[in-house]
Amino acid sequence: MITPYNVLRHELIGLMARVVDATHEGYICQGKIVGETRNTLKFQSNFKKIKTLPKNCITLELNLPNNCVVRVDGNLLVARPEDRIKKKYRIKFV
Repeated sequence: MITPYNVLRHELIGLMARVVDATHEGYICQGKIVGETRNTLKFQSNFKKIKTLPKNCITLELNLPNNCVVRVDGNLLVARPEDRIKKKYRIKFV
């Protein structure tokens, strides 16, 4: 089960997300995460358009299945999805 405590070690594909802060105005979007590579996330908007964004330039708000919203810095996500499980994180709640 995905929780705010283990969201960095979990699969992100299929979650609804919104970019709340970015280094470029064109990166601001929202939608479903449909793909992930080491450095990028792919979002599908309501209009079925897929947008590829770099992870290290964005801050996300992820909507978890239990109706919880978590804000995640994209720099914490920069890694292959299968390698993120091995990383150790210090969780800081604001």
